[in-house]
Amino acid sequence: MPEGRLVIGSRRYSSWSLRGWLAVRLAGLAVEEVVIPVSGTGATPAIRAASPSGLVPYLEHRGHAIWESLAIAEYCAEIAPTLWPEDSIARAHARAISAEMHAGFRALRQSMPMNLGRHAPGFGQNDEVRADIARIEAIWGETRARFGAGGAFLFGEHFTIADAMYAPVVARFLSYEPPLGPASRAYAAAIRAYPLIAQWYEAAAAEPAAWRIAKYEADPA
Repeated sequence: MPEGRLVIGSRRYSSWSLRGWLAVRLAGLAVEEVVIPVSGTGATPAIRAASPSGLVPYLEHRGHAIWESLAIAEYCAEIAPTLWPEDSIARAHARAISAEMHAGFRALRQSMPMNLGRHAPGFGQNDEVRADIARIEAIWGETRARFGAGGAFLFGEHFTIADAMYAPVVARFLSYEPPLGPASRAYAAAIRAYPLIAQWYEAAAAEPAAWRIAKYEADPA
């Protein structure tokens, strides 16, 4: 029996929903999924009615209400501590790079919106976006070098909250194919092959065509 619900937006576009959903699924929370199409122009009446912040994801679990992706991730990690690395230094690093993802990379977000059904190599790549990509590659490279031995993910064998935070970036890179180094390409491939990511892509492909947003589907000029 469900112990609550997780409200998410269209899987095709909603990068923050993907982050929250991954944390909830990794923690094994028994919640109903409620999917509400996003508009591309801000909160819709349906999302405002379902979420106190007017944003997705929004989690209700055992009588508790948690909104905002990083808060949902932290709540899930209280239930499943392995969502963060066990070592305190690695855990601090994971939180730092997750927070940087949460607060930064505005140029990348705006110029290369997540669209799991789009393939437009070269789209959206200006100087600011390239700077964001360089910083992301540096984060991935440093983290893997320090903490990632023995596995394909940022902190090694286990897919953590940090991987969940960067999964939508991987989706953008797969759609728009900016130049990446071999290590970044290998990491992106590992994220795409992860079973929960594959499940999200499959569900996104099954969403109604009526949910698609014209400005995110238009061919590059």
